[in-house]
Amino acid sequence: MTVDQAGLAEKIDAVVDSYIEYLTTGTAEQIADLYAANATVEDPIGADIRDTREQLIEFYSIITGMDERTATLKWKKVAGDTAVFEFTLVTGTAGMRFEITPVDIMVFDADGKISTMRAVWQQSDLKQL
Repeated sequence: MTVDQAGLAEKIDAVVDSYIEYLTTGTAEQIADLYAANATVEDPIGADIRDTREQLIEFYSIITGMDERTATLKWKKVAGDTAVFEFTLVTGTAGMRFEITPVDIMVFDADGKISTMRAVWQQSDLKQL
């Protein structure tokens, strides 16, 4: 592993940690800031691809607008320009609570910004608590 690869791995590791933290306590704008300008989000895989900052903010505002939200990282693997990780997200609003445990696949650019994110989950993975 070259110094550049090691540096990128550290950046990727930190971005994944920030992503989980922002899902719990951050704003949609903070989450969108983790993405490169031309990034794409496919969440879940097969859904329409979001490819503008405005679409990312709109998407993440659904989560950040919840009365309750807690993201907990279960595991992550980083190799080259890619991170794969599983986390649990518990959200609640209007007296209803939900839990989902997706696996996200993120590819990063040389600056450590997310260039693509694809989430692996299906509707049956969303559980009402």
